[in-house]
Amino acid sequence: MKILVTGAAGFIGFHLVQRLLRHGHQVTGFDNLNDYYDVSLKEDRLKVLTALDGFVFVRGGLEERRSVEELFETGQFDYVINLGAQAGVRYSLQNPHAYIESNLSGFLNILEGCRHTKVKHLVYASSSSVYGANATVPFSEHHSVDHPVSLYAATKKSNELMAHTYAHLFAIPTTGLRFFTVYGPWGRPDMAYFSFTKAILAGHTIDVYNHGRMQRDFTYIDDIVEGVVRVMEHIPGPNPSWNPEKPDPATSSAPYRVYNIGNNQPVELGHFIEVLEGCLGKKAVKRLLPMQPGEVFVTYADVADLADAVGFRPGTSIEDGIARFVDWYRGYYR
Repeated sequence: MKILVTGAAGFIGFHLVQRLLRHGHQVTGFDNLNDYYDVSLKEDRLKVLTALDGFVFVRGGLEERRSVEELFETGQFDYVINLGAQAGVRYSLQNPHAYIESNLSGFLNILEGCRHTKVKHLVYASSSSVYGANATVPFSEHHSVDHPVSLYAATKKSNELMAHTYAHLFAIPTTGLRFFTVYGPWGRPDMAYFSFTKAILAGHTIDVYNHGRMQRDFTYIDDIVEGVVRVMEHIPGPNPSWNPEKPDPATSSAPYRVYNIGNNQPVELGHFIEVLEGCLGKKAVKRLLPMQPGEVFVTYADVADLADAVGFRPGTSIEDGIARFVDWYRGYYR
């Protein structure tokens, strides 16, 4: 099949493209290689991908309307997996316009491309951040997510609303995936576990917010990719029992679904650091700080719907996942 993966030079996109190519698909990767974090890491990921048969790379931004139109016109894709976005909660406090341009205008261009070229299924990245001020755990797709606490989260919630609109108006099957704190080899340097590793090895102090008491549903990259591939092949249809008088946020009378992909086992940040210290063989120098604006205290994924739909639930322990990351980190950075 012909598959478009946006954000192909990103962390999740890089791993996903390799998996799709191993399955024999033709993959077009689209990415603008922006400088939100180390561009050389993105370029190194891209070097690995461009050496593989069946992969074509196109450089461009989601917000570039004509570029996206040409991408769809020439590609004639069967499936689209939209991972391209401006990421980061704290960065959205200083650079809000980047989120509107990429995550909203850019996502509209993707939706229009799918509409005009009859794509069979659009799978797109949402985020656990959409749960915002919701304090009911574990987080379920059937809960309300109308109280985001960061602009990043608001744009991801908006993506879900936009996708539903296009599923309703144009019968485009769409599935949103709410990722929960993804980590692993080739990861993002702006993520805490990555910056912690760098600082600990260098003997520098690490900033630990909320005194390390925050809990995150850390999800290993291979589990994320497995979930994405299975969901891609599981094209949603309308929910015949959907009731407009008691609307279920996770389903619809349109071909629309939303799933959590998380490890279903939140871990306190302090314990995560302890496991990282054990793998590195070195203690961290910690500076304990209060909670930061836009952050939430806990993320905890209910993955029952994902398991029912595609027969898979993430399960990699942080002990195994962090050990694999540290092995990669030591090799990559020598």
